[in-house]
Amino acid sequence: MRRLAALLGLLLPLALAGCLLVPGKFTSTLDIDADRSFVFTYVGEVAAIDVAKAMGEEPGEGLPAEDGDEDDGSGAGVDEDAAVQRIAFQKEAAPAHDHRARADTRNRAIAAALAREAGYRKVEYIGDDTFAIDYRIAGTLDRGFVWPYNLDAEMVLPFVAIETRGDGTVRVKAPGFANEGKATVPGADDAAALLDGTFTLSTDAEIVAHNNEGGATAAANGRRQIAWKATPTTRAAPMAVLRMAR
Repeated sequence: MRRLAALLGLLLPLALAGCLLVPGKFTSTLDIDADRSFVFTYVGEVAAIDVAKAMGEEPGEGLPAEDGDEDDGSGAGVDEDAAVQRIAFQKEAAPAHDHRARADTRNRAIAAALAREAGYRKVEYIGDDTFAIDYRIAGTLDRGFVWPYNLDAEMVLPFVAIETRGDGTVRVKAPGFANEGKATVPGADDAAALLDGTFTLSTDAEIVAHNNEGGATAAANGRRQIAWKATPTTRAAPMAVLRMAR
């Protein structure tokens, strides 16, 4: 959990420059075989949370000091992160109708950026800061995997991450499908209220560990599966460790 919080802290300046994309209503699956082949899917909604608006700042309120404003007397002035935050807030200082038009334009650009990426079978901006997504990708876990991650679309906080380890195991964690470690992110309450979905992991590999109280259940062809429900009250991110055959 500490590592996740640290990651969110590192990525927060990027989120402040635009928006935070979070799951809404969705169904997601991850099939991992012992030979390291995998298939990941996500079908449902993704919502854009306006970080600056969520902070409730008025124009100029709470902004970092400009050159000549209060400082620590060192003469260092304002740092680059503070300048980026000031620009982001100033962009939001506009009438509501201008804000809505600008948000819709931004969201259509996000949809276009995602549509160019492999795996997206459908990306549609359906209005009200909401996208309809149909994503499926297959591959081999000879390296880590994170989704989504697209700097052009400002998607920098992954919903699902798979970590490959040197001891022959892989670790799956889905921070986007819970509220763990998000307390420091502006708009986290709005994001939590939207969370409504299921994440199902299916495997024929040995399940070394997981954090689902319901445990693993039998599935077809000798496989085992673990299903997590994601709701506004979900605190712990889905997690499992699997041992690969090679």
